[in-house]
Amino acid sequence: MANFYVTNVFLLIKRFHFKMSKRGRGGASGAKFRVSLGLPVGAVINCADNTGAKNLFVIAVFGIRGRLNRLPSAGVGDMFVASVKKGKPELRKKVLQAVVVRQRKQYRRKDGTFIYFEDNAGVIVNNKGEMKGSAITGPIAKECADLWPRIASNAGSIA
Repeated sequence: MANFYVTNVFLLIKRFHFKMSKRGRGGASGAKFRVSLGLPVGAVINCADNTGAKNLFVIAVFGIRGRLNRLPSAGVGDMFVASVKKGKPELRKKVLQAVVVRQRKQYRRKDGTFIYFEDNAGVIVNNKGEMKGSAITGPIAKECADLWPRIASNAGSIA
């Protein structure tokens, strides 16, 4: 009887095809709320931390599978692969990870309000989601703060 039960469970799993996550999201916590994606691959954004980088170039976005002829884009709270275009020589010409903290493209919040920021900005992080710098200039989005607690702890203000 026990053998029959095991095979039935196996058939159920096989039939419904449960999808398991292939990779985590580093140091992100909780589920990510859908925001409008405003930063395609190739975008140059400001660096909002005190690492010495002035701006970041978006190379790729984590977790985007893609569609033919569609550029992968990042939104607030997304981790992306970046390189430093202007800044300290020891940071330039290296592939780094970063997280978007502000975007100019408006996005809708759960309460129905729309929000957008003055500039596009990101902060450099390691693969666990811990910031390389120790301070953030300007506000960061609430969506980013909810998702990345290590970034929220270094933020001056959360909008």
